[in-house]
Amino acid sequence: MNKFAIIGSEARSTTEAFGKALLELADQHPEVCALSADLAGSVKVTIMQKKYPERVFDVGIAEQNMMSMAAGLALGGLVPFAATFSVFASLRDLDQIHTDICYQNANVKMLGSHGGTSFSQAGSTHHALEDIAALRGMANLTIICPADYIETQLATKAVYEKFGPMYIRINRGTDYDVYNTYDYGFTIGKAVRMSEGTDFTVIACGSMVYQALIAAESLKKKGVSLRVVNMHTIKPIDKDEIIAAMKETGGIITAEDHNVIGALGSAVAEVVAENGGAKKFKRLGIPDEFSIIGARKDILAHYEIDAAGIERNVLELLGK
Repeated sequence: MNKFAIIGSEARSTTEAFGKALLELADQHPEVCALSADLAGSVKVTIMQKKYPERVFDVGIAEQNMMSMAAGLALGGLVPFAATFSVFASLRDLDQIHTDICYQNANVKMLGSHGGTSFSQAGSTHHALEDIAALRGMANLTIICPADYIETQLATKAVYEKFGPMYIRINRGTDYDVYNTYDYGFTIGKAVRMSEGTDFTVIACGSMVYQALIAAESLKKKGVSLRVVNMHTIKPIDKDEIIAAMKETGGIITAEDHNVIGALGSAVAEVVAENGGAKKFKRLGIPDEFSIIGARKDILAHYEIDAAGIERNVLELLGK
């Protein structure tokens, strides 16, 4: 069976996927608990709360307290999942994540929803364009940015199995499916090659994986062979897959819904620089500015991180 679903795929909520996976974990493991900061409905912690109200804690609009409480619960032997919007989970809680969670290697699982520009019209206060950059330098922390509904469920279950601080970053609302099956070998730290190609490689994360796959389908009709890599784990990053793209294709473009400084593009660039350099290399994302505000499809098009923008940049770098 084909593992990937691109054209005509279903759009499903990754927050819903997280909530359902969290409930499954709670059913199986009595030490699993959850925390939210006045956003239980938005991050779908309510799915677990309905069945296990005594294991879900809403701290109100006090995200910093939530992270410190999660650290305490983890050090006491529980496995807490602390969920809020990405921009709050990272920037507002940075000191608590640094000192209470990462420094102590506390077994806290953090869920940041509404990542990137996915909250669109809510504007700069709710766009999370710096969260991965802010957290990537934290020792002991793993960062995962799933591509769709299925991968979000798999990531949520996988972080339970792996000890230590974890940050999962998903979007608001719906993302198009890129997978048809749960059985494709999701592994933390191991990228998934979504399509083969020799002319160029797009390394993407989150909802940009879908956009890259659409670009690959369009480019195929124009005689361009595009490799698409889903780099769902930003840290630790899959160096072998990046080096393979350097050696086997004509260049690399990274695509992310994040500031181009400090996240996926920077992580890939570090590997490229340390291993001799790619033939051609470009980072696509939000430039060093606060994003424009509007409908998300318009934001993605403006910054050329939609399928059409990715296709244009590949052709430009290929000189076509």
